[in-house]
Amino acid sequence: MGLLPAHKMGAMTQQPFSRPGAIDLGALKRPAQPPTGAPATGSPLGGPSGQRGAAAPAAGGGSAYSVEVGRDNFQTTLEASMTAPVLLAFYSPTRMPESATLAQDLRTLSDEFEGRFLVGVVDIDAAPEIAQAMQIPSIPLVVAVIDGRPQPLLQDIVPLGELRTMLTQVAQQLTASGLTGRHQPRRVEAPEGEEEAVDPRYAAAQEALGDGDIDKAVAEYQKLVDANPADSEAAAGLAMAKVLQRTRGADLTAARAAAAANPDDVDAQTLCADLDLLGGHVEDAFNRLVGLVARTAGDERNQAREHLIGLFGAVGNDDPRVLQGRRALASALF
Repeated sequence: MGLLPAHKMGAMTQQPFSRPGAIDLGALKRPAQPPTGAPATGSPLGGPSGQRGAAAPAAGGGSAYSVEVGRDNFQTTLEASMTAPVLLAFYSPTRMPESATLAQDLRTLSDEFEGRFLVGVVDIDAAPEIAQAMQIPSIPLVVAVIDGRPQPLLQDIVPLGELRTMLTQVAQQLTASGLTGRHQPRRVEAPEGEEEAVDPRYAAAQEALGDGDIDKAVAEYQKLVDANPADSEAAAGLAMAKVLQRTRGADLTAARAAAAANPDDVDAQTLCADLDLLGGHVEDAFNRLVGLVARTAGDERNQAREHLIGLFGAVGNDDPRVLQGRRALASALF
């Protein structure tokens, strides 16, 4: 699938980058050697001995949708392209400082597209084996990887505004082709001694929770889930905010007494389960509702089941207690 018109791609080398098939990862197992290739636009990877550009800072800077790619996470970054496209930006802060700026611009823009792309920046000086595995002829080079298959996207230095326009065009073409997946945000690590950066997408909801405005937090998380139902972190935040909303003003002693007196009352049992969850008694909350599902039928059973699934989401679907709870729920249903 062509992502951009040919005139946007930049001139390629006499031995053009052409990797429509799977990437050869064998180079990662061989001794690291700079890749060879004829020069193209920008600076070649293998320049004459002793000729290096002025040093430039690496393409760092936190972003919820970008990663520094090295030997250890190269394979997993490629696998992420099965969910949504990955843009690999190859740069050299020493040989061509402008390429590091391009990589950083991509990281900056990645947050604006909210998961439509994951940007992986590759310092070919630090990881020449990756450039070799990808058969990179020159820098700068941005490669789009879709479903594990790479193709060149950009081989020029372009201003930030033009880069934003190009990525918008790419996103539109992806949508038109039926590729609507999104990446989950990566955690942004703060420098040592500083507070961890908050993903800007969740800032409004988390601020509302910090202010005690639970209704606003629910509304903010709901906006994120409506915009991207696959955002598991937003879904978990929404589920937990709803637990806080449902239990607001509840009296724990009275709730437990009501649940004990009315073992088949869905409202009494679900409120007590919510309070159990907030009190850290996760298994008790799950077991309470699994038992309710087993004892009830019809609409009451469905209400109890849906409430339990909501609590699974609040805890997190990868939590072993949730996995055990799902198995128990399946047994109760069938």
